Amino acid sequence: MEFTKADHEAVSAAIREAESRTCGQIVCVLAHSSSAYAYIPILWASALALITPWPLIYLTQWSVQRIFVLQLVVFIVMGIAFTFMPLRLALVPRALKRARAHRAAIEQFVVRGITRTKNRCGVLVFVSLAEHYARIVADEGIAEKVHQAEWQAAIDALTHHMRDGNIAAAFIAAIDRCGAVLAVHAPPDGSSNELPDRLYVM
Repeated sequence: MEFTKADHEAVSAAIREAESRTCGQIVCVLAHSSSAYAYIPILWASALALITPWPLIYLTQWSVQRIFVLQLVVFIVMGIAFTFMPLRLALVPRALKRARAHRAAIEQFVVRGITRTKNRCGVLVFVSLAEHYARIVADEGIAEKVHQAEWQAAIDALTHHMRDGNIAAAFIAAIDRCGAVLAVHAPPDGSSNELPDRLYVM
């Protein structure tokens, strides 16, 4: 999925239009992956290397030295193979991927300054491609006024377009839904635009 300059501009325009109807702020973040999972190649390569000697000890007459060399080769080859990101991700449990993506969303919520806005009515639209994870995080000023189902409608709109491979349309659909929610529960009050109207790509 490619994201062009025109896509960035379209998302920025959608944010500006949505924020014109509310005192809330909308921040969008697209992550290619929420974690490098750097330990996965070492973990799996070590496990396979540790398992390798046992059948050889019981089923062959190989020397200890020969088995040790094969064990070392298995560790090196598998360690290199598991650096291939799609394979690495396939070995990560789904629950762990969701936990890492959720943590990344909360970190971005803080890092992007959403908690420091005047009205505390900001929302984060977060997508992590590798984990197939999307989430809307709302600040306390708006979260207490809006039922989760309203945010879920925005996620559903986003994932519908994401399945077609159109990232820009996905974010624009979510922004439009979030803007409609904010317009009802956090109408304009004359406050200034406090956060950049852009998509952050990690």
